[in-house]
Amino acid sequence: MKDHVWKIIGVVAVLAVGASIVYSNSVSSRANDGVVFEAHIKGNTDAKVVLTEHSDFQCPACGQFFPVIQDLLAEHGDSIAFEYKHFPLISIHPYAVPAAKAAEAAGQQGKFFEMHDKLFENQQIWSVGAAPQAFFNAYAEELGLDVGLFKTHMKSSLINDKIQAEFEEARELGLTSTPSFFLNGKRMSFQTYEDFVGQITAAVNPEAADAEMEADHATEPAVRFGL
Repeated sequence: MKDHVWKIIGVVAVLAVGASIVYSNSVSSRANDGVVFEAHIKGNTDAKVVLTEHSDFQCPACGQFFPVIQDLLAEHGDSIAFEYKHFPLISIHPYAVPAAKAAEAAGQQGKFFEMHDKLFENQQIWSVGAAPQAFFNAYAEELGLDVGLFKTHMKSSLINDKIQAEFEEARELGLTSTPSFFLNGKRMSFQTYEDFVGQITAAVNPEAADAEMEADHATEPAVRFGL
């Protein structure tokens, strides 16, 4: 009798697990409906100068670079194509992936960079609590998104896969920290914000940069050789 009871319990358990898997797959399938991806590029998509950032929405340093990039685009937006790629450092930033999902979910409604800006502008608010999703939903509403669709897309396995693929791309490039920048395909190295901005400005207007360098050399004291 006991064996019979345990067999029934086992069958019920298997059916419950099977039903759970079917339901999970159904939810994932619905969440993936209509999901399409495009490169996240701001500025002039035809510009010769391409600045690519591999970034993490919860990273404080990325947050500090956000206004610097905003100023660059405001001044040189017609001459720069700025591309954003995900590199969530999940070992130290537990909300980096959910934030990236929020940006991608907003992107499905044509507002990736609007959510990108919200996340960085409010980084010190949503990144320190225990439930950032409530903030993400509020930002979606402020942006005029279909919040129900936004929540659905937050569960998309395709969006999760995209974020994971960009993370792996960054690691294959040898990146270990955020933000990491590439200028026209070459990894940037700099010590200060001024150096960072200067390199990009020089790429936008190399003639002006060369003229400034020549002027600097002209004002240097001439080296006199002894008689």
